[in-house]
Amino acid sequence: MSEQHAALTSSEYIKHHLTNLTYGNLPGEGWKLAENAQEAKAMGFQAVNLDSMAFSIVLGLVFCFIFRMIAVRASVGVPSKLQAAIELVVEFVADSVRDSFHHAPKLVAPLALTIFVWIFLMNFMDLIPVDFLPVAAQWVGVHFFGANPHEVFFKVVPTTDPNVTMGMSLSVFALIIIFSIKEKGVGGFAAELSLQPFSSANPIVKLLLMPINLVLELVVFIARPISLALRLFGNMYAGELIFILIALLPFGLQWVLSVPWAIFHILIITLQAFIFMMLTIVYLSMASEKH
Repeated sequence: MSEQHAALTSSEYIKHHLTNLTYGNLPGEGWKLAENAQEAKAMGFQAVNLDSMAFSIVLGLVFCFIFRMIAVRASVGVPSKLQAAIELVVEFVADSVRDSFHHAPKLVAPLALTIFVWIFLMNFMDLIPVDFLPVAAQWVGVHFFGANPHEVFFKVVPTTDPNVTMGMSLSVFALIIIFSIKEKGVGGFAAELSLQPFSSANPIVKLLLMPINLVLELVVFIARPISLALRLFGNMYAGELIFILIALLPFGLQWVLSVPWAIFHILIITLQAFIFMMLTIVYLSMASEKH
């Protein structure tokens, strides 16, 4: 644990690391930066988690910059290590799309590549020591803005913020609806939700079962983006919490536990990016199927 956090109790230290740098409208006080977790929660929807937004945008730009740089400098000769790594990722994603999406993947392949790499980069921030960037932000806040060090919050892993994961999953959800209507039309999409699998049944049976089937199908349909968001958030939040708990231990013991967990966590951050990508491909493939 850093010296700046020495005055905090263990519970306060954990809560401090799990609180976002939030700017929003606090009832009775107007627009301001939240000074604690309670204020951040009270702001509700009229708030923006500045750290999550900043890291998401910056990592997205890093992704675009690196891939464009390699695309411009790509050589047919012996590739550089970075070019070989990116070609491996692109080929892996393309194979995944071909295996799961049985239509022209004009949009799905670039979307899948963006999702996989972007989420991986956001997850990768979890491998940075938990006090490194927050203490740097704390130093800037104290020396340049005169802030109270215990009121400077800075979460560096965007995917531990449910707003980020839910935002991405809702974007996928919107694409599912667009693909469904494009392939089946509004009537076909409505029929899929209300009539399947008894579309050939007696009209009276259809009429009786339609409301029940519609409710059940809507529950399954709406559960897709929720489960997509919460799965990524839950796994990354739990991993970040373990790193924070390890940081509370004596310095020598921290390395004994954090290094093996960090090595194992490389698998987790990659797997979570892969799962989000694959489920997106599968959902869009299902939306493109005509029955």
